[in-house]
Amino acid sequence: MSVETADPVGSGPVVLIVPAPVTFADVPPLCARLQALYGAGADEVVCDLAELTRADLASVEAVARLRLTARRAGRTVRMRNAGPELLALLTLMGLDGLTRPDGAAPT
Repeated sequence: MSVETADPVGSGPVVLIVPAPVTFADVPPLCARLQALYGAGADEVVCDLAELTRADLASVEAVARLRLTARRAGRTVRMRNAGPELLALLTLMGLDGLTRPDGAAPT
């Protein structure tokens, strides 16, 4: 799991890269890392899902738990670069809103 800042000054969002393959055992450490980023003062976190090229239930669990972790911290998290297979699986499960910004209308 790696983290990078979007701009060298550090005023942009922090990017949490979700690694592939992700397993169910990887989800709690990912959520703990997100919580630690908020605890360290990150105002905005973006989860990059580009590496999740294989859509499975562990990927869905990771996306759902990361969103839940952000909500429990009173924050929002943005998801980006979700592949078509992951988007299709999330839609099939009725969770396609997890990859949209909070409150955004479906496209």
